[in-house]
Amino acid sequence: MNGLLIGRFQPFHLGHLDAIKFALSKADRVWLGIGSSDKSHEKENPFTAQEREKMILSSINPDMENKLQIYYIPDLENHKKWIENLDKIVPQYQMVFSNDEMTRHLYSHRNIEVIPIPFTKRDELSGTTVRKRILADQDWEHLVPEGTKKILQDIGSRDRLLGL
Repeated sequence: MNGLLIGRFQPFHLGHLDAIKFALSKADRVWLGIGSSDKSHEKENPFTAQEREKMILSSINPDMENKLQIYYIPDLENHKKWIENLDKIVPQYQMVFSNDEMTRHLYSHRNIEVIPIPFTKRDELSGTTVRKRILADQDWEHLVPEGTKKILQDIGSRDRLLGL
């Protein structure tokens, strides 16, 4: 069975990595949607979809990568159109991994199971927290996988965030 996991991954952190591991423990293959793929260089969405994809791929092991396929999911203001567009982008899936109430509601009318994702250190592991720590020049490296850390350093994430 195929599963769908969507996130903005702004940036990809250890909680996201745990979510992928969880999804892969329940599904044979996981379609990983990079949400808000059309947004970048904004306060809430500072990194491009391509940068986020690099963060993910540099942070997972080859066994995971073989069971994962990444798709770019742009934002649409209309939820019904968004889900219709999503179905055009990703192959068929039988389960969705999400803690989002709107996602649960959207899929309640379809024959697709919505499985909640166990949070890992939610108070510490969030994209917002990582971005704030980078901006404040506080320790953030322990919150992200090594691959993400390298990408964030290579692209000058602090300078980018300061410029937003």
